[in-house]
Amino acid sequence: MQRQKDGRDLVGADRNSKSEIDAFLSETEKRPVIATGRGRLIFALDATMSRQPTWDLAQHLQAHMFETAAAHGGLDVQLVFYRGFNECKASRFLNGGKALAAAMTRITVAAGHTQIGKVLRHVLEEAGNAPVRALVFIGDAMEERADDLADLAGRLGLMGVKAFVFQEGADRVAERAFRQIALLTGGAYATFDAGAAQRLAALLSAAAAYAAGGRQALELEAADKGAAAMLLLSQMS
Repeated sequence: MQRQKDGRDLVGADRNSKSEIDAFLSETEKRPVIATGRGRLIFALDATMSRQPTWDLAQHLQAHMFETAAAHGGLDVQLVFYRGFNECKASRFLNGGKALAAAMTRITVAAGHTQIGKVLRHVLEEAGNAPVRALVFIGDAMEERADDLADLAGRLGLMGVKAFVFQEGADRVAERAFRQIALLTGGAYATFDAGAAQRLAALLSAAAAYAAGGRQALELEAADKGAAAMLLLSQMS
């Protein structure tokens, strides 16, 4: 990925969306860089045209990740999204729900193809710089070579990054690819409906617990809150 001077990643900049992206980057630039000793999670979302309702839902629910993680040592989260023509962005690592929500409000969806491979390559790069315990990816489609994604997922697994892949809808092509990514990283796959906010909130909270405190934290969440955490645990290796 092309590296900007301030250290944030930039892949493909659409001129028509430059002011909006600049606002996003300006917002994240004000936020603190990663705090040491806390778990790191990369929160990646498909922001192509079909995703507006889910983007809005994720924006409102992401604070649950930080609330849950606080009980297990805390969490720093990096937002990654793709949309439009060859456009994939990453924020700095943020350490609070308000910071992440502020960044997300700057982004709108735009028509385009999926760029999951770029997300996985970015996570590999970040994990090579400092440990990343988990990737959360939310999407509904896959338009890339499944074998290429599997190769990247396998490399993430070797680096100890668990992928929690949450699929909206029932696209069979996407499901096969998403399940494979989760399996090869030792992570977990789950589905949700955009109208089921409580389920997505529970899934995000469970993934955050793992990112903050590892498997033991996820086991505690499963014992305390049940189904979502247990679903993730049952798949993880």
